Amino acid sequence: MGVYTTESNWLSRRGIFLLLLILFHVILIWGLKSGFAMQMINNIVPIIQADIITEKPDDKAPPPPPPPKLELPPVEVPPPVVDIQLTPDAPPSTAIQNVTDRPVPPPPPPAAPPPQQLKLSKSASQPNFNDYYPPASIRLGEEGLVKVKICVAPNGKVATAELGETSGIERLDEAGVKMAKMYRFNPITAQVCSTLPVRFTIKAQ
Repeated sequence: MGVYTTESNWLSRRGIFLLLLILFHVILIWGLKSGFAMQMINNIVPIIQADIITEKPDDKAPPPPPPPKLELPPVEVPPPVVDIQLTPDAPPSTAIQNVTDRPVPPPPPPAAPPPQQLKLSKSASQPNFNDYYPPASIRLGEEGLVKVKICVAPNGKVATAELGETSGIERLDEAGVKMAKMYRFNPITAQVCSTLPVRFTIKAQ
């Protein structure tokens, strides 16, 4: 029996607590809907009032203007006195100047020596014309003039020989250069270059 009584008391307390909690929520919802809660908040929290204060213009008088500047008269500075003494120029001298002080002009360059002439040597043997005429050109009747550029050494021998102007036939050009290399000239003082004409002509028999 004692145990049953304790459980009944606990259930009755729990029911009272739930009833009070439900009643509190009902009152809270009614206060929010009716505006009662907002009135209580307005009574608790004071309304903040802000006033805008405009700054009043300063009624002080403006400062007085600055005193006028006094213009001083210009000061005249006397020009400095400059004493310049001029000496008269000396008259030109009429004395004869020493002509030995003048530079002596250089002597004129020596005259160029006259050009050397190439002459065939009579004592040396000269190339035979028939030995250098190409046989094929003789059979075909080819003739022509070959001009060969030669440079002759001081001993009279041909140092270099090259084709200067072609005859139009390659065989005759080669034969003319070979023949020009075999010529012998009289001795000279320095190397001389010239053009040697070599003409190939078939003589009628």
